[in-house]
Amino acid sequence: MKEKITEQSILLFEKKGFSVTSIQDIVNELGVTKGTFYYYFNSKEQLLMDIHYDYITSLLKRQEEIMNNNNLSQKDKLIENIRLIITDIVERGPSARVFFREMRHLTDENIEKIKQKREQIRLNFEKVIQIGIDNVEFNHSLQVDMVAFGIVGMTNWSYNWYQPDGKITPDELVTIYADMVLGGIQN
Repeated sequence: MKEKITEQSILLFEKKGFSVTSIQDIVNELGVTKGTFYYYFNSKEQLLMDIHYDYITSLLKRQEEIMNNNNLSQKDKLIENIRLIITDIVERGPSARVFFREMRHLTDENIEKIKQKREQIRLNFEKVIQIGIDNVEFNHSLQVDMVAFGIVGMTNWSYNWYQPDGKITPDELVTIYADMVLGGIQN
């Protein structure tokens, strides 16, 4: 039931927004009582935190797998990191939109926990770029942090406008982004 509450909440938060969606809305959609909700969650904010935490930890775990793949060049790791974010937005669309749009409704303490994990995503991009510079795969004059912020911003913002069923496939979008980035940083 906890998963059902979470899944339904994600859909409602995506459609209506966190602040407009009530606990009553959630339980009405599932045909259960508020008591059922409170058995699994102390508050709507705790539910939102769980959604954020699950989303970012899953993304970070998969990013770590890319980072630890010694068979990939830094260029390939960069491309796979871009693919990871785009694919995640496509495959987990409602969760991605809730993650990116609704963080402002978390308590300051919870926001800080999520920001730390989000920052690790960016730091992993920085690591790939720095190693790529050290290995002479990428231009030595790059501002590593600014390039990482640019890539993360560009890929993350895709949740807001990208339509996977539109004229550009997810793989084509990954290629477009990778070409833009690599055209500017490769030696």
